[in-house]
Parts: sequence; structure tokens; C-alpha cells
Amino acid sequence: MKIWKSLVLLMLLANLSSCAFARNNMFTEPNPVVKVVRDVREAVVQIRVEARVSVQSRNPFFDDDIFRFFFPQPPQQRSVTSMGSGFIYEFNEVTREAYIMTNNHVVERGRDGTITVTLADRMAYTAEVVGLDPNTDVGVIKITLKEGEKVTVAPLGDSSKLEIGEWAIAIGNPFADGLDRTVTLGVISALSRSGMSLGNNSPIYQDFIQTDAAINPGNSGGPLLNIDGEVIGINSAIASTSGGNIGIGFAIPINLAKRVVDDLVAGGRVTRAYIGILPQEITSDIMEAFSLKEVSGVLIAKVEKDSPAEKAGLQVGDVILEVGTEKVSNVARFRIAVATSKIGEQLPIRILRDNKERTIKVVLEAFPEDSVAAASDRNGKTAVATGISVESIDSQIAKRMNVTSDKGVVVSAIEPNSPASRSGLQPGFVILTIDGTEVNSVSEFRDVLASAKDTMDKEGRKFMRLYVIDRNQTPQFVVLRFE
Repeated sequence: MKIWKSLVLLMLLANLSSCAFARNNMFTEPNPVVKVVRDVREAVVQIRVEARVSVQSRNPFFDDDIFRFFFPQPPQQRSVTSMGSGFIYEFNEVTREAYIMTNNHVVERGRDGTITVTLADRMAYTAEVVGLDPNTDVGVIKITLKEGEKVTVAPLGDSSKLEIGEWAIAIGNPFADGLDRTVTLGVISALSRSGMSLGNNSPIYQDFIQTDAAINPGNSGGPLLNIDGEVIGINSAIASTSGGNIGIGFAIPINLAKRVVDDLVAGGRVTRAYIGILPQEITSDIMEAFSLKEVSGVLIAKVEKDSPAEKAGLQVGDVILEVGTEKVSNVARFRIAVATSKIGEQLPIRILRDNKERTIKVVLEAFPEDSVAAASDRNGKTAVATGISVESIDSQIAKRMNVTSDKGVVVSAIEPNSPASRSGLQPGFVILTIDGTEVNSVSEFRDVLASAKDTMDKEGRKFMRLYVIDRNQTPQFVVLRFE
């Protein structure tokens, strides 16, 4: 009996010792979030952009559209400062160059201004723009660090493996100085969010990660991390009625960002693959009519002539189920899958045709060069630096922007700090005439623009008149002023 009591006592003591050790360990070992923050926090940088922009002056006594058209007031210059976040994702030991991933909208004004990057140790460096892609809202800048400067590089993860409900950690610089490298914690609320209206510069390619980790103005460009400390997204935008966090934030998946960043670093621009179809969403009625098993996939509504799709044998009425090895549940996922594939790649596309599944291999081509960042002459030199990129009225971009006009050309992008940006012209506007001459194709736009600039120079004036239709279908005149 004494032996039995002794054994029980020893077991109790051992159990108490084990609990004490576990309790002590609980307070000495950091939880996983603390470890992530320790490892990655100093890779996050604060970005400050200072630039001068032109604003159209308004005379309250002559605040009339017709008066402003015939007697345009000279634009006034004013300084603007914006703040944002970014993170070091690559460092070259030899050149001491640190590459920083951020949002296009955070640094786009920096092309003609000053970008200052402040590290965790408060050392500040002037950055240069490597490349910008407004279509995904991804930007890359770089700084050259001094010898001895400590560098923390944020490891990149794989956003294709994400699941709803996983932990998500956001680090950034909300609101203003003094709140740098703020850490917030939440979960992945949803995946593949698209069709979001995020202001005038909403990216065309949307595949957002939604999170409830607090994201506020200034957090843009900072990393969204998983519990392993890997970057799974770039914090980009919030949905809010107040301008602050309400638990709905959006991040660009890191897999999409990596594809864009590789192109930006290699050549300063993104070259996307093109297949040449007009995709249509699957509805419950279409599912039933085409004998589909679920409301998923993409219906081909049109096949462009001489496109990769036509050459491969894709037809109107085919339902695309998979692109490569990826299931495409909707049009947004289809566009992302194609745009992030490699040009020249023979991409297997799984389709349903006549109630039978089959695989067709499509050789992807570069997206047609039917846009112009500026009017160019035949030698490729800039003739008129307007800052306007346009697409034909029947282009895919025009369709994505819901352009309904049957005349003109659609504005697809505007360069910051250009005559176009100062005029108030925006992507989605349709340009009908330049100084009274109609433009109904990209080539006409280029030729008429060059001719109008020649005439403008001969007459000694510094402005050009565009007649446009805005995104509310309202016609108006826009004045391009050349300094």
C-alpha cells in the first residue's frame, strides 16, 4: 500500500512539474504572430512622395463651361505629398540595390517628383521608379543602400495555396508619421474578389484577397503575411464609407504581383498574353442550357479574327472550364489566368462543346499593340507627349470599361503629371474629336493628334481641344494645355 501511495505521489509531482514547465514555456516562447513580426517587420518601409501638380484655376465670376472653353485659365502649380508603404523583397549584395514592391497608386507621381524611402532604423534614401503597372496597381522602386546598412528581406509565399479562414497579418504605415510599421491581425475573409469599384484608377485585372486585418489609408503597398511569415499579398485598398477601416480590406495576390514585377524589372513594362475571345459569365440559366454541372466557367461569346483562339479552333458557344491546370470559375479568373501565362506558351484549355469535354492547345501571343502611350511617328520617336493611351472602341479594354459608343477611341490610361492628367481626362472617356477632327481608330488618333500639334505650334497657341464622352455618357470639351 505504501508503495502504491508513493507511485501516485510521484505521478502527481511529475504532472505538476510538466504543467509548470508548459506554463513557463508559454510565457517565454513567442506566439507565431510575434515571430512573424520579428522576422519581417523591418523589411517594411515608409514611402513619401512629393510632387508638383497642375490644377485648373477657377474664376468664381466666370465659372461657366463655355467661357472656360474659349478663355481657358492658366493652370496653377501646387505641391502635393502622399504617404504609403512598401517592402523589400530582393537585395543585391554586390550593387547594394534593394528592390521594393508597392502599389502603383502610391508612387506613380514619383516619376516627376521625389520618392523618399525610410527604413526601420530611420535612415532615409531617395528612390527611383523601376516600373509601374496601373492595370494591376503594382509598382516597383529601388534604393541603393550604404555599406553596413542592415537589410531585412521579406520572403515571398504562394498565394495559390491560400484558404479562407487562414490567419492574415498586415504591416504598414497608416495615416501619418508616427504610426510606422503598425501590425494588425485578422483572417483571410474571401478570395478572388473582382469587379470592385475602387475610384477612378481601379485596376483592370482584379483577383483580390479580402481580409479583415485592419487596413487604413497609408497601409497601401505594405505586405499581407501568412502565419509562416511569407508575403501572400500587397495591401491595396479598402471598402469604407468613412475612409477608415471597417474590416474589409483588399490585397493583390503575391503570385499575380510576382509575374508583373518580373516584367517591370526586366523591361520597365508588362507584356501580357492574349487569347482573343470575348468571355461571358455563366449564369444559372446558361448552366442549364449548356448542361453544365455548376455555375462555373466562361462562355465564349465571340472569337476575334486571326487571334490565337481562332487559330487553335476555339468556337463561339464553347464553355471554358480550365486554363492550364487551373479551374476558371468566372471571367475575372479567366482573364488573370491568361494574362499571367507566358507568351509563346502552348496553353491547354479544357472546354465543353456539344456536351463533350475536350482539350484544345492555344499558342499565346502578346496582347495586340493597338494602344499608344503617346502619339509616335514612323520611327518610333515621340511626336506629341500628351500622356494619353487609347484603345479602339471595340477592344477588350473598351468592353471591360463598359464603353457603349460606336465612335471615337477609348482612353485606357493616363500618364501622371502629363497634359492629359492636368486636363481631367480619365480612363474610360471616349475621345470623339481633336480640334474638331473626328478620330475613329488608334491610327487616326495618332495622325490627327500629330497634325493638331503642328497646327497648334504654327498658330502659337499652347492648348488643344478634345471633344469627349465621359463615363456618365455626358459629352464635354476637355482642354490639353502644353507648358
